[in-house]
Amino acid sequence: MSYEKEYQRWLSSSVLTDAEREELISISDNEELKEFRFSNPMSFGTAGLRSTMYLGIGCMNIYTVAQTTRGIAALVINEGGQERGVAIAYDSRNNSERFARVCASVLASCGIKVYIFNSLRPTPELSFAVRELGALAGINITASHNPKEYNGYKAYWEDGAQINPQQARVVSDERAKFDVLDTEGIDYFDLGLAAGLITVLDEDFDKRYLDAVLKTAIRPEYITAIADKLKVVYTPLHGAGYRLVPEVFKRVGLKHLYTVDAQMTPDGNFPTVKKPNPEYSDVFTLGIEIADKVGSDLVIATDPDSDRVGVMARGEGGKFVTISGNQMGALLLDYVITARRDEGRLPEGAFCAKSIVSTDMAYKICEVNGIKLYDVYTGFKFIGEVVKQYEARGEEDKFLLGFEESYGYLLGSYARDKDAVEASMMILEMCAYYEAKGMTLIDALSALYKKYGYFKECVTDIYMEGLDGIERRRRVMQTLRDSAPEAFGGSRVVEVRDYLGGTVTDLVTGEVSSTGHDPSDVLYYVLECGDKVIVRPSGTEPKIKIYALCHDTDERALDVKLENYRADAKKIGEI
Repeated sequence: MSYEKEYQRWLSSSVLTDAEREELISISDNEELKEFRFSNPMSFGTAGLRSTMYLGIGCMNIYTVAQTTRGIAALVINEGGQERGVAIAYDSRNNSERFARVCASVLASCGIKVYIFNSLRPTPELSFAVRELGALAGINITASHNPKEYNGYKAYWEDGAQINPQQARVVSDERAKFDVLDTEGIDYFDLGLAAGLITVLDEDFDKRYLDAVLKTAIRPEYITAIADKLKVVYTPLHGAGYRLVPEVFKRVGLKHLYTVDAQMTPDGNFPTVKKPNPEYSDVFTLGIEIADKVGSDLVIATDPDSDRVGVMARGEGGKFVTISGNQMGALLLDYVITARRDEGRLPEGAFCAKSIVSTDMAYKICEVNGIKLYDVYTGFKFIGEVVKQYEARGEEDKFLLGFEESYGYLLGSYARDKDAVEASMMILEMCAYYEAKGMTLIDALSALYKKYGYFKECVTDIYMEGLDGIERRRRVMQTLRDSAPEAFGGSRVVEVRDYLGGTVTDLVTGEVSSTGHDPSDVLYYVLECGDKVIVRPSGTEPKIKIYALCHDTDERALDVKLENYRADAKKIGEI
């Protein structure tokens, strides 16, 4: 069916409200918008759905949410999981609560038990809830750190991690069997409550989650020892961390917490920031103003669904400096190993896991300390799979840390997703440890470089938006596969790992071997100097991401290399 026919079908549908019909009429003369919204349905993969919130098969709205939930219902029923049920959470985004209630309604109308939170919650609490309640699946309505126009739909399975590719295909195939404008069961919420099929989770459940988080603290006494002088500024960026991050800080003994009041109220319009992403330094502006007034050396920000955490710390000359996701991952890894060893709680065979695009400094830290390191695909579910293997052997206590360069960290096996609530607590503990030594986190980072060597990373985003964006991204990746770049930053490419084709090609010897991984659209280049460049399409935004992982004995030489890699990365967008 053409996009115009689909548009007209929606426009003439009796299920639309007058306001919805008016929205469609308003774009009647805009062919580009109609084509974007009505040409193709959103692709449902292991990352779920993510798009802007408008009417149409290509956008997030109550109709596409209901249709997708029918696919989830089919998956649950196929597994005989009606009684075990599905846990549902949502964040502060516009329409998140509405979409969550639609999910609950559709599932309950299919005879599936539902647990839904009474208000917004951090994403990791949903992962914890699936495991804690023994639910078969979970749904989280969130678009993480995307701009305000977006919302999303993440699906989880019984281990608390996001669903695997096979399950995603089942959901995608099953949802296609239903007309997107079928509204059966969409308003079943009150009936589901009355029938006992829907259970509302309140603040009492938060206690169970926070108890699990607090058990992962290693040396909270570091905080209480300097609590009289330790000062921290925190902002949830209008999101789900607004209650539980301050609460966990209080429970570990922090006395002087200063919140950014203008950003403490949940608001899906994110009025004080352009993008609610703690990777961007401009979201810290209000926090830094407060820190300068009260004399704090640390500002912590969590994203709208509170699974990512960013930090700025006071550095040379008293100016605040961004600590990147890679740098924080290295700091936490070194601290956890040190603190556990000092306490006598570093288990034999301890391990950590990171994504393949995250810092190589983790290799050096693990090598020096005798820790096993797993390198996995981007996506925290892959870190969760490693933890799951250890859990099956009763060895989950050997898990030290999982992290991604995109500001995601997990230090306990109670959940299978990154957790900004827990990570904020551990960053606070680490900060207290160093402050007692007269060091800021920036000082600690400098000490890390002296101990392990200089490692730096950069990410270049090549946006390819619009109707042809998907095809352009596909074409770029195929071009790179057909003809590998000879060099990056002046250093020759000596090895190409094509994770989609499953091959590792040694360009020096010509030898071809297997990656040993399931297929994924990732190209990984090893350079003669030992640095790495990785190219992959983003799973959540219309862009290609190009990562450079570098090391050197000289920091200034490292910075020059990074600039050269950035320049070559930008050329990929011209393919």
